[in-house]
Amino acid sequence: MLVYFNHIFDALCKLGADSELSVKNGAELLDRLIKDIVAESAATYVSVLESNPPLSPDQKELDGKMTEGVPNLPTAFSLPRFIPLLKERIWVVNPFTRTFLVGWITLLDSIPDLELVTYLPEFLGGLLKFLSGNNADVRVVTQNCLDRFLNEIKRIARVKKGIAESKKSKGDDDAGEVGSVTAIDDEDEVSSEDDWVPGQDVQVNYKAILEILTATLDSQLDICPEEVLPFTPKILAHLLPAMASGVEPIRQAAARVNTSLMEYVVSLTDESDLSPNQPPSRVPTSLTVDRTEGTTSARASLSSSREIDVHSPTPANHRRTPTPATSVVTPQPDLDYAAAVNSLTLLFLNDHEATRVAALTWLIMLHRKAPRKIVAFNDGTFPALLKTLSDPAEAVVTKDLQLLSQISRNSEDDYFSNFMVSLLQLFSTDRKLLEMRGNLIIRQLCMTLSPERIYRTLAETIEKEEDLEFASIMVQNLNNNLITAPELADLRKRLRNLETKDGQMFFVALFRSWCYNAVATFSLCLLAQAYEAAYNLLQIFAELEMTVNILIQIDKLVQLIESPVFTYLRLQLLEPEKYPYLYKCLYGLLMLLPQSSAFAALKNRLNSVSSIGFLHTGSRPSVTTAGTSGYDRPNRLGKGREDGIIRWDQLLEKFRSVQERARRAQRLMGGGGGFDDGAEFSDLQRLSLGSAA
Repeated sequence: MLVYFNHIFDALCKLGADSELSVKNGAELLDRLIKDIVAESAATYVSVLESNPPLSPDQKELDGKMTEGVPNLPTAFSLPRFIPLLKERIWVVNPFTRTFLVGWITLLDSIPDLELVTYLPEFLGGLLKFLSGNNADVRVVTQNCLDRFLNEIKRIARVKKGIAESKKSKGDDDAGEVGSVTAIDDEDEVSSEDDWVPGQDVQVNYKAILEILTATLDSQLDICPEEVLPFTPKILAHLLPAMASGVEPIRQAAARVNTSLMEYVVSLTDESDLSPNQPPSRVPTSLTVDRTEGTTSARASLSSSREIDVHSPTPANHRRTPTPATSVVTPQPDLDYAAAVNSLTLLFLNDHEATRVAALTWLIMLHRKAPRKIVAFNDGTFPALLKTLSDPAEAVVTKDLQLLSQISRNSEDDYFSNFMVSLLQLFSTDRKLLEMRGNLIIRQLCMTLSPERIYRTLAETIEKEEDLEFASIMVQNLNNNLITAPELADLRKRLRNLETKDGQMFFVALFRSWCYNAVATFSLCLLAQAYEAAYNLLQIFAELEMTVNILIQIDKLVQLIESPVFTYLRLQLLEPEKYPYLYKCLYGLLMLLPQSSAFAALKNRLNSVSSIGFLHTGSRPSVTTAGTSGYDRPNRLGKGREDGIIRWDQLLEKFRSVQERARRAQRLMGGGGGFDDGAEFSDLQRLSLGSAA
């Protein structure tokens, strides 16, 4: 009978859906009998029609070797012959036939020697289709069947992993101590090479299974996306890692599903769609509901819809009756934002760059769509976002900065201030991050947020910094970006204009924190065209210990003066009567520099206009002190001077006191950085000699 199983199965499949009750009952009785036969004999029974070939006299004489000459006969039941029929029938629609098929699949999978799981990709798509049907009984039996396959696949994976680990540990034991008691115990606990473990030789086509699952999910998004939406957090946890799969079809399918799911979530009604009808008094109520519930629920949606009805400026279009209020909630599905954020945050730990970038892209989209719902849970994600700035992939850091900037832009000032403080703390503890990614982070933030707001907040924070060395390094980085970054061009223009009160306040805020780095403070005055203040800073430089670090920074400043950023400064050398202190500043730098390439470049620049400078500066009055009215030049500060925003004498005193603190701290740490330590200064001298040659 098993030889003709396919014909019998095909007939039973048709009879099971017959409309005549007696026929259906008879088919069920026959089906149970056939199942008993298959369960007992399918894996071992060989049909009598498959007769053994006659044995030769020589084989009969060989007692112990006789069986070796007999070929293995095929069993009467064959899965390879049956699977094409099952693959054809699996797409039926009739619920009775579907139940019949699931029953047979479950039976065949329960027979150990058949290993039906090997052929799972052939009919998995049809089984998944059963789950979307209207018949509850079919869905239940199908779910149980799929759970059985899932558990079997997990068991097979565990068995293979255990065998691999056993072989590895056994090899290590044999290499270390042959015949030890530990090795014997290990052999007892796990199977050796000679023992057979059920499932160890079963081949599961994971690639084909994943392709079917992703394709099915994609089609579900086209048919009933609202049913998929509640499972979005769990889907993302498994979908985004698949986007970094080494198998191209899986990677493409995962990317396709990810795009479809994101497009559907974007199409949902977001907070911005409701904001025009929401007065300011509604915002705290809505936010309170979101934070109290923890997730976006139907109650939150109902509350929002009722408030819209109450406060709508056009009540005629929204009649307040119980029925419409309920109908507003029902058709609009919503996403569990809290679970989604948690799932995406965990993916920051994934080893693949593509997965981490995709997770950040999702968070950016979700925050753009519902900023208040994401902000409600940002306390848990903020440390993870901040830690991600240390990610080795630049694309991940860029996305992370985009998300942090987006959150800061839509949050209160306290959040932004905390972000800046936390960023400085991260730079302080991770100096390698500051060195490798500091410029990238600052520039990216300035592209998406207000550069003045960033610099003002960082300056106020740095001014309170106790670690003077870190404050100096951080100011140097900020100053280099301020001078060179294209993203800060407007900020440089603003600093060059100290005529306005806001410009003066911004300059003072930067100056007070820039005092931690002498050369940065001097370059800030050059950038702001406060040349007299810069010259007075040089007088204080004479009191400082000229370390190698300061000379290197002056060398870099001279190179920057030759760059396009300071074109206006070089042109001002042609007007010595208007900018007399500019000459003194540059000649002062020249006197501080050793005989290096920077010295030669600055000297050549000054020599090209020296006759003009000497012609006009020779008749100028003597230099005023820091406390005189020399800072009150009408052509520099104009009417803004009368407001008294810039107190130059106080700023110079602040600079002197900060530098004195730094000098004392350096002495307490051992006095490093002077000429006596001199390896770096010797390099600077060799550079000078090479330049002179």
